[in-house]
Amino acid sequence: MGQIGLREWREDDAPAVLRAFRSPDMATQASWPVVTLQDAVGWIASWSGVGHAFAVTLGGRVVGNVAVTGIDRHDNGWVSYWTVPEVRGRGVASAATAELARWAFGERGLFRLELGHRTDNPASCRVATKAGFRPEGVERGKLHYDGIRYDVERHARLATD
Repeated sequence: MGQIGLREWREDDAPAVLRAFRSPDMATQASWPVVTLQDAVGWIASWSGVGHAFAVTLGGRVVGNVAVTGIDRHDNGWVSYWTVPEVRGRGVASAATAELARWAFGERGLFRLELGHRTDNPASCRVATKAGFRPEGVERGKLHYDGIRYDVERHARLATD
C-alpha cells in the first residue's frame, strides 16, 4: 500500500483539497461548497484555531484528512476523516484515524474521542471499528440533508482502550 503519514496542512495542498471535494459524495462535507482553488485555500485556513487537522499522505501524496475538534474541558474530542475515492477500501482511512487517536491521546493528552457516521454508510463504520472506535448507539434523525433525516451511529475510543 505504501507509507501512510500525517502532517500539517499547507496552503500548497489546495489542489488536492479541491480534487477531493469534486467527488460527489464529498460535496456536502464542508461548511461551504469547495469549488474553486480559493475555496480550497480557505478550507485549509479554516482549521486554524478550531482543532487539529492533518493531511493524510500516501507515498508523499495528499489523499485525505483526519481531524479532532470540539475539544472540551473533560479532554474529549470529536474525530472526522475522509479520503479521496481512489484510495478507499485500502485501509488508508482506518490507519490514519488510528494514528490520529494515538497522537490525540499521547501528544494532546485527550481521554475520549468520539465520531459519528450515517447508518447508511457502512464503509465509514468499518473505518471507525478498524481504528478501535467502539459503537455506542444510534442517534435517530440527527442529520438533515436535502429534506431527508438520517440516523447517526456514534462510536468512541478511550485512552485506556
